[in-house]
Amino acid sequence: MQFNQYGLVLHKNGEALENISYKGIQFQLLASYDGTEVIKHTLDQGTKWTIISSSDWNGLEFLYVLKGSLLVTVDEKKLEIHAGDNLSLAPVKKTCIFEAQKPTEFIYVSSRPVFKNYTDLVEQLKQLGIIVEEKDGYTADHCVRIKEFSLSIGKMLNLSQKELYVLHLGSFLHDIGKVKIPDSILQKPGKLTKEEWDIIKMHPIYGRDILLDSKLPMLMQAATIVEQHHERYDGKGYPFGLKGEEISIGAAIVAVADSLDAMTTDRVYRKARTWEEAVQEIKRGSGTLYNPRVVDAFLAIESNLKKMGGFV
Repeated sequence: MQFNQYGLVLHKNGEALENISYKGIQFQLLASYDGTEVIKHTLDQGTKWTIISSSDWNGLEFLYVLKGSLLVTVDEKKLEIHAGDNLSLAPVKKTCIFEAQKPTEFIYVSSRPVFKNYTDLVEQLKQLGIIVEEKDGYTADHCVRIKEFSLSIGKMLNLSQKELYVLHLGSFLHDIGKVKIPDSILQKPGKLTKEEWDIIKMHPIYGRDILLDSKLPMLMQAATIVEQHHERYDGKGYPFGLKGEEISIGAAIVAVADSLDAMTTDRVYRKARTWEEAVQEIKRGSGTLYNPRVVDAFLAIESNLKKMGGFV
């Protein structure tokens, strides 16, 4: 209902201009005018939402908690806010991570339009997620486990919140490039020929290009992890033969998490190894296959990862 002579627009019963949702979070665009947007966020418990800092932005961001509570992390500092609390940032100087401690609702006001970015990112993630789940004989659980393993290792290594956010995306989408690899090669039960193996080794480059082509900054940042997750610490990996610290820490983490899950999962060409066997293989690969710092961090929390992966 509109009263145009007063500039008044009434939305009844929770009606919103636009709605979009994805994996535990819902965005509702309640009002938009002259670049300013009012967006209601609804987060399931454990769901994260992020405000990314930008050097070319000096506007206002405002958040008011309607229900539940949020754990706010900036660098390594943490603050819990509850219903009735509000935050204002003008401008955002550091990347802020918000995690719902229980089902939570809040109003977010931004003096720049951001809802289209939400829509573009969610649609990209939905499409990429569907593709990932359909390829390589894996279920969605594989990508989720890689993500959870990677984030736990990243936290153990004291990565910044921004690095963890990029790791979140890169680890989940690490094998997106396999959409361009024929199923006959991916699911071949026997040994691959040299020609088939050369095709397989292109999937990190294909994945990088898919994320770069999205033109979405967060996915573009994750492209390096996707491109490098099969590089080896000793320089004998692919696609570029990077070695040591030439390999991004995010990619080095995903290399360990991916190997762990691959070894403990049944594939068309072999049966799964036990958790203990996989751990020993990763230990043996420290300094050759894997970054020793990442292996040490993995071993420090290995028992927790075992429970997380459902191996107890």
